[in-house]
Amino acid sequence: MRAVVQRVSRAEVRDQDSGEVLGKIGVGLCVLLGIGQGDSSKEVDFLVDRITGMRLFPDPPGSVPEGRKPGNINRSLREVGGSLLVVSQFTLYADTSKGRRPSFLRAMQPSDATALYERFIAGCKNAGFVVETGRFGAMMDVDICNDGPVTIWFDTASPPTSAS
Repeated sequence: MRAVVQRVSRAEVRDQDSGEVLGKIGVGLCVLLGIGQGDSSKEVDFLVDRITGMRLFPDPPGSVPEGRKPGNINRSLREVGGSLLVVSQFTLYADTSKGRRPSFLRAMQPSDATALYERFIAGCKNAGFVVETGRFGAMMDVDICNDGPVTIWFDTASPPTSAS
């Protein structure tokens, strides 16, 4: 499972055909979520925990606690009262190693991926977060105001290593 997570001051996703706003948030995280062959609920649960707990937000100006440096990213989504905008993005599994047209064979088939996408959303909601979404499989316009900019890449096939 892959996710590109951007810290945002605002983000919105619209249906490309109708222009209907599907999801809209203020301060929070925009999660572009790709589900690959072999992914399971294990990867979903791992990403829910990592993304919602990751400290990606700075301390507010003038309130840096003793021992912390100003400007560091010390606060989590929960600490800033942020929301999530989750958008399905199978193109995160593009294989561009051959030719000029990317292959998406590593992406999970939509019929199977939908359940994992919904599990990710439910996991974030169950953790107490406001979650807005796009429409799985739809052509969408995503408007992201990346704050920082802060952009983090998660790939469950490359688990984090611990510092020694």
